[in-house]
Amino acid sequence: MKHWIRKLIHKPERKASATAPLFVTAGAHSPVWTPRQYDTLAEEGYQKNMVVYRCVSLIARGVGSVAWRLFKDGQRVESHPLLTLLQKPNPQQGLARFMEGLAAYLLLAGNVYIEAVIPSSEPLELYLLRPDRVMVVPGAAGTPEAFQYTLGGRSVRIPVDPLNGRSRVLHIKTFNPLNDWYGMSPIEAAAHSIDQHNAVSSHNLFLLQNGGRPSGALQFRPGPGCHGDILSEEQRQRLRQELRDAVEGSRNSGRIIIMEGDFEWKEMGLSPKDLDFIEGKYLSAREIAQVYGVPPMLVGVPGESTFSNYKEARYHLWEDTILPHLEIIKSELNKWLVPLFGEDLSFEYDADAIPALASRREGLWGKIDKASFLTINEKRALVGYTPLPNGDQHTTRHLLIVS
Repeated sequence: MKHWIRKLIHKPERKASATAPLFVTAGAHSPVWTPRQYDTLAEEGYQKNMVVYRCVSLIARGVGSVAWRLFKDGQRVESHPLLTLLQKPNPQQGLARFMEGLAAYLLLAGNVYIEAVIPSSEPLELYLLRPDRVMVVPGAAGTPEAFQYTLGGRSVRIPVDPLNGRSRVLHIKTFNPLNDWYGMSPIEAAAHSIDQHNAVSSHNLFLLQNGGRPSGALQFRPGPGCHGDILSEEQRQRLRQELRDAVEGSRNSGRIIIMEGDFEWKEMGLSPKDLDFIEGKYLSAREIAQVYGVPPMLVGVPGESTFSNYKEARYHLWEDTILPHLEIIKSELNKWLVPLFGEDLSFEYDADAIPALASRREGLWGKIDKASFLTINEKRALVGYTPLPNGDQHTTRHLLIVS
């Protein structure tokens, strides 16, 4: 039976989970908003908090600094249209800035969207879409039916193929235990610590503007010509405004005030112990850094002795945080982008070129070189080198990198 006749007789196969109808019982085929506002998270967490800014910058710039390699059937490819696309994803960004932005969106919103411009069969450009402008449209199969991009009151829907789940938009998200369509921002987990850190910073700023202590209390002693024992509301407001004009702000610091009437100034200074909010601020900074997986030493928290030195802290940042993010990005690109150029291709990031991992690389190479049960070519294969014509022999000589 011809293919087009079978298509008329048989309905296209649709892949769907048995639980899919439960996901789309309400609001099917309609966009679903993110549970938390991205702009609020980005403003309060990233723009107003130096610890979050530092953590996100360290991770995102680390991701952006890594070189990528393309392999075909296990052999490295030096020149390919896919490599050209990756080196210059769009006219505004190169590889480093593109990957940095990708990681930053993921760390701030828990979601990142990449749009591929595909005029024919292969993508020519890649663009990062701002997470708060993209909404997921749930489909009947329990997977996204489309992605809706909204800007300035106008919306565009980018469909998802119901058979294979492919789309011109790649959605990478973090794990979210309470939402089926969107990832969870790390800022949500660190929200209380971020609020505390911001509050302490604001408090210290206002306290500094007041000379490091409360301004005090002005006690009024009514004289013979005064009516009653207290000031009227109008008198109190006028007196407060005159004091504010005289002493408020850094320019009026230490200014002497001369007033009329019988007043007594009661100083309300705080002890140095009462002014010590620094330790609480450092505690909040440590908690924020822990959420992002960044050693507190790298965000400027003093007294952090978990790591013996800065070099060890950087090693753990790469080993525990940046490399896992690179693995996620690599797997998603190999699943979504690479097949558009051929099924026998694969992306790999070059871990050997990362300076912070030099100690790990040297230790691994030393162990391989000392393994007398491996041939020269087997050793070279383990570290990514091509075989030698006479390398299929066992030896204890140090010929690992001889070419």
